Amino acid sequence: EKTGKVLGEFCRCYKEQFGVALFNSVRYEIEGTGGPQAQLLHRKVPLEDHVIYSGNIFQYIEENKKWRNRFCVVPHNYGLVLYENKLAYERELPPRVLVNSAGYRILTSVEQYLELVNNSLPGVTPKSGHSPILKCPTDFPLILWHPYARHYYFCVMTGKEQEKWRAVFQDCVRHCNNGISEDSKVEAPAFTDAIRMYRQSKEQYGTWDMLCGNETQVLSNLVMEELLPELRSTIGPRLKGKAPERQRTWIQVSDAVYRMVYELAKAQYDAAVARCEQERPQLESTIRTDMDQIITSKEHLASKIRAFILPKAEVCVRNHVQPYISSILEALMTPTSQGFAEVREVFFKEVTDMNMNVVNEGGLEKLVEYMEKLSHLAFHPVKMQSCYEKMDQLKLEGLQQRFDVSSTSVFKQRAQIHMRQQMDDAVYTFETLLHQELGKLQGKDDLCKSIQRILERVLKKFDYDSSTVRKKFFREALLQITIPFLLKKLAPTCKGELAKFQELIFEDFASFILVENTYEEVVLQSVMKDIMQAVKEAAVQRKHNLYRDSMVMHNSDPNLHLLGEGLAIDWSEEYSGQPEAERRRRAKQVVSVIQDDEGALPYGAEALLQPGSPEPQEPEEAPAGGPPSPADAVKEIREALAQESLEDGAGAEERLMNGTDATSSPVPAAEVPSGTERQRPGPASPAPRADVPSGAESPSPACHQRSDSEPGEHGERSPPQPRGTTESGEGVQTEF
Repeated sequence: EKTGKVLGEFCRCYKEQFGVALFNSVRYEIEGTGGPQAQLLHRKVPLEDHVIYSGNIFQYIEENKKWRNRFCVVPHNYGLVLYENKLAYERELPPRVLVNSAGYRILTSVEQYLELVNNSLPGVTPKSGHSPILKCPTDFPLILWHPYARHYYFCVMTGKEQEKWRAVFQDCVRHCNNGISEDSKVEAPAFTDAIRMYRQSKEQYGTWDMLCGNETQVLSNLVMEELLPELRSTIGPRLKGKAPERQRTWIQVSDAVYRMVYELAKAQYDAAVARCEQERPQLESTIRTDMDQIITSKEHLASKIRAFILPKAEVCVRNHVQPYISSILEALMTPTSQGFAEVREVFFKEVTDMNMNVVNEGGLEKLVEYMEKLSHLAFHPVKMQSCYEKMDQLKLEGLQQRFDVSSTSVFKQRAQIHMRQQMDDAVYTFETLLHQELGKLQGKDDLCKSIQRILERVLKKFDYDSSTVRKKFFREALLQITIPFLLKKLAPTCKGELAKFQELIFEDFASFILVENTYEEVVLQSVMKDIMQAVKEAAVQRKHNLYRDSMVMHNSDPNLHLLGEGLAIDWSEEYSGQPEAERRRRAKQVVSVIQDDEGALPYGAEALLQPGSPEPQEPEEAPAGGPPSPADAVKEIREALAQESLEDGAGAEERLMNGTDATSSPVPAAEVPSGTERQRPGPASPAPRADVPSGAESPSPACHQRSDSEPGEHGERSPPQPRGTTESGEGVQTEF
C-alpha cells in the first residue's frame, strides 16, 4: 500500500515534468546553443566487447557460511560476474552471481561494516564476547554494503591485492551509479526533475546519496527511503535469536522487500513512460505549432513570479549564500584541478614511456602492442586510481551542514567521471592523429619525433577542454549546493503563494509550463550572476590552470573532427603480424589478472601451500559406503592434478572456513550430498603427502570441499540464472 502510494505520486510528477522536458528539448533543438567547441575527439563506443578485468577472489557464501574461491569477471558494462572457476567462465557456463553495484559502498575493514550493520537496526548490538555477524579469515576484506539490498563479502591474501580489487570495485560502483543516460534529452531530465520535486514536496532538500543506478533502482531507493523506517519499527521487535542472527535476518528481510519494491517500481515506471510516449507526437506537434505563444506565456508568468519572489530571494542570497560562494568554490577547485592535472601527467607518462620503448625495443610491431594497451588507459582502474584519489581530499567542512549537503560523494563521483572521459578523449585523439601519420613515416627517428609532436598537440587540446569541463562542473556543483538551500529558506514565505499564479497559464499550454518549475528558474537566476562571477574570477588565478572565458579556440584543427567520424582503429588488425587467435587473446581484456609483480604463484598459493608442494586438488565426494582406500585415493588425486593442470592454469581452489588460519594447509573433508551419512576420514585419509606437514593433526572437519550440489547456492539441477535481475543497457542481466 505504501509503495503504491509513493509510486502513484511519483508517476504524476513524472507526467508533469515530461511535458516541460519535451518543450525544453524542442526549443533547444530549434534555437540551438553557443558555447566553446570541444577540441578533443570523442570515442563513440569505448569498450565494445571488452572485459575490464578478471581474476580470482574469495567470496563468503552466506547460505552455508563458507568461503569459496571464485573467478570474477568485470565486462564492459561494469557488472560483477562471479563464476565457479576460470574453467566455468571459459566454457561459458552460467555464472553463480551477477551484481549491479549501483548504490553500494566498498568497505575494507570488518569494523567499518559492523558499525554500519549495528546502525541499521538500532538496539540490536552483539554483546562483548559474542561472535559478530561476519568474521574474515584474512586481514584484507572487501565488503559491498548497501542500505537496502543484500551485502557481498570478499577477501584476498595481501594488501596489494586488496588495493587493486578496491580500485576495480570502485570503478564498477562509479560507472553503475551513473546509470541514467545523458543521451536522453527528454526522459532523463523528466525523471530527475520528478524525483527532486517529489522529495521537495516531502520537505527533503539538498543532495541525495541514493540518486544512483538506473531509473528503476533510483525509484526503488526513493520508496525504500520512506518504507524502511516503518518496516524497521514493525518487524525489528519480532526478530528472534541472538543479536548477530537478528541482524542477518534483518538484512535478508530488507533485501527481499527491496526486490519486491523493485518489481513494482519497474512495472509502474515502464507504464508511465509508455503513456507519455504515446502522447508525445501530439504534444510535440502542439509545441512546434505554438512555440512563440508558449514562450510568451511562460515569460509573462516568470515576470509576475519574479516581481513577487526576487526581492526576498536577493536578500537571502546576499545574507546566506554570497559570503560562502568563494569558500565552496575553493574547496571544489583544489582537488578537482589536482585530479585533472594527474590525468594529464598519467597520459603524458604513458605516451612518453611508449615512445622510449618503441625506439629501444622495436618498430611498428612494438608500437601496435603499446597502442592496444594505451587505447584503454581511461578504463584501467588501477592506473587511473591516482587521478581518482585526488578527489578524496574534497571536504566542505562546516559548509556541508550549513547547506544541507549530506555527502560529498555526489561531487566526487561526477568529477571522476569527467576525468575518465577527458582521459579517453585525449587517448582517442592521440591515436587518431598517430594513425593518420603512420603512412608518411620512415624509420624509428621519424616515428619518435612524430609521437612527441602529436603528444604536445593533444596536450594543448586537453588543457583547453579540461578548463571548459571543470568550469562547467564548478558552476553545476555550486548550483546543486545553493539552490536547494535557497528553496528551503524561501519555502515558508513563498511556496504557499505560488498557487495564485496558476491562473496565468493558458489551459492549452498547461502541459509545458509549470508554476513550480518557473519559480525555481527565478530562484536560480537570483544566484546565477554571483556564481558566474566567482568562477570567472577563479579562472584568473593561474594555480588552477583555467582558461579565461575570453580564450576561445575555434576550428584549430578543422579536419580533425572529420577523422573522428571514421571507423574505430583496430591496431592489431592493421599492423600486427601475429596470428588472429593471439591478437584476440591480447585485446580481450583491459587489465591483466592481478598478481604480484615479482612473478609470484597464482592467487593465494603463497599462503596456502608449503614450499615445494604440489597444487592441492580436492578429493572426489566420498561414496556412501565408506571412504576409499589410501592407495586408490592418492592415485585418483594424482590423476586429478594432472587433469587440472591441463584444463585450467589458474591453480586449484582452496577453501577457507570462517575464522580459520589462512596459513595452514588442512586437508579438505569430503562433502556428501544430503541424505547420505558423511564419512569422516581417519588418520590414513587420502591426501598429497606434501600438503600435511609432519606432526600435523588430522584434517579439520571445518574445511570445506566444493561439490556439484552446493547447499544454499543451487540445487541438484544446473545453476539457474539469479532471480530478481534486471536487464542492463548492454543486454546483460544484473542483480543487486
